[in-house]
Amino acid sequence: MSMNEQNFALNRRRFLECFPAGTFALMPGALMAVAQDARRITPEILEAAAKIAGVSFSREEQQAILARLNSPAGPLPGFDALRHADLGNTQPAFVFNPVLPGKTLPSERRPFRRQSIDVRLPATDEELAFLPVTHLSRLIETRRIKPSDLTKLYLSRLKRYDPKLLCVVNLTEDLALKQARQADDEIAAGRYRGPLHGIPWGLKDLFAVRGTKTTWGMSPYRDRVIDMDATVYSKLTEAGAILIAKLSTGALAVTARWFGGLTRCPWNTQEDASGSSAGPGAATAAGLVGFSVGSDTGGSIIGPASRNGVTGLRPTFGRVSRHGGMVLAWTQDTVGPICRSAEDCALVFNAIQGPDGKDNSLIDVPFNWDAASDVAQLRVGYLRAAFEGPIPDNPRDPSIAEFERATRTNNQEALRVLRSLGVNLVPFDLPDVPISAIDFIRYAETAAFFDDVTRSGLLTQVEEGPEKSARPIEIRSAYFTPAVEFIQANRFRTRVMQKMDEAMSGLDLFVGSQQLLTNRTGHPVVSMPSGLYRGLPTALHFTGKIFGDSEILLLANAFQSATSHHLATPPL
Repeated sequence: MSMNEQNFALNRRRFLECFPAGTFALMPGALMAVAQDARRITPEILEAAAKIAGVSFSREEQQAILARLNSPAGPLPGFDALRHADLGNTQPAFVFNPVLPGKTLPSERRPFRRQSIDVRLPATDEELAFLPVTHLSRLIETRRIKPSDLTKLYLSRLKRYDPKLLCVVNLTEDLALKQARQADDEIAAGRYRGPLHGIPWGLKDLFAVRGTKTTWGMSPYRDRVIDMDATVYSKLTEAGAILIAKLSTGALAVTARWFGGLTRCPWNTQEDASGSSAGPGAATAAGLVGFSVGSDTGGSIIGPASRNGVTGLRPTFGRVSRHGGMVLAWTQDTVGPICRSAEDCALVFNAIQGPDGKDNSLIDVPFNWDAASDVAQLRVGYLRAAFEGPIPDNPRDPSIAEFERATRTNNQEALRVLRSLGVNLVPFDLPDVPISAIDFIRYAETAAFFDDVTRSGLLTQVEEGPEKSARPIEIRSAYFTPAVEFIQANRFRTRVMQKMDEAMSGLDLFVGSQQLLTNRTGHPVVSMPSGLYRGLPTALHFTGKIFGDSEILLLANAFQSATSHHLATPPL
């Protein structure tokens, strides 16, 4: 058997595994076509495809359709041309806009105002490593610590704790020491760039940096170097931040498992760090970096921030460039910070947000931050379903319901704290929408981006290799999404956005989240720790209106100023 025949046989087997038992009876023509590599579309194939699309045609209509499909002027030659077009990371011509027609975008730009704090130099390196950026930056600005010393401290901690956490794909030690020396010299000469100058940070290994490996968590790409700098890296480098590590991502941006193993939670290494921004979540929580940057499509920032007891921001869609990053869904991917405090997130977000001329989804909206703003002026709801009513038991794992009950208890206490700050909380209900009607959009986009990986057989390697990724079955199944249904789903997505806009019309934000919904509508979410239960952090979420990133961070900052949950450190 030739190599091509072997690949075809393997892909055919994987194709068949996409379908449950009994599918053979439903679509014998399509399966036979796969087995025989049919050159023409047959009536049997057409009938199978019609079942997937949920339509039916008379025999005369079928004959006319077949004549069109099989003619030189039909779509098949175009499909073949696409498969040989080598599209790489080319963006699609369609762009998702989270702003509904008729909505006015914020335009006023106000000065960026940090909170005023008096910072002392910690007595130990351990204490220093866990300081938030708000404190580290003051120490650097006043020259009580040098960027090179801080960089060496974090590099040492990465080397010490990574064998336990498996959160590092590659240390960028040479680059980091070079950037640190430059920061030393600039600050000594009085050229201080701002609050991120000299701060060591880590980047999720979905983003390219010239001269460093970019693996996407996939064993076939473990040695790949992409000759490109992601915009988020370029902007942070311009701000003076020091890249010290490429941090783990679950392979193909799902779970915490990559080719190097399962990234662990520093609070309990028997638990994984959640995904897919597992490395950024674990490294930030363990005091291995000053801050990190991850990406989120279906909870990949919020999940790791929640699991690891740190503060993570999934920004409004269209605020941070994805240029130079792996695509999971062009119309849903976001890039955001994972930090040790809400104001840290504001500092990092301020540096990375805004148009870059490379990502066609970006919208130029001011990010106005004033840490002293009065949170009592915010209109805040609380998600009724997250705070009231029974929590269902999980027969397969009772500890899940126990943890959810503990989270609710901690978050009910958080509501009390918010009320003590003068915040008027009103009950809030999300619109009832069938998420399944729009959820498959992201799978179709993922399959398009990974088409070359699928056809080359690399997808199978990621499925069967050490990463054991579950993403391939989603990708293969997405090939059977009818184009008409894809467009209909995007039309329905607009209707869902309208329902969300109506539901939040009287609010600036609400306490709680529903990520399956809000990640599709583009709303921002912030996660922060709200306490502990049996040694693991519980999390509190705030969801904002479109471009309401500053409001959710402002309330998160006020909550953290009144509590100490975010100051807790894991028992490494």
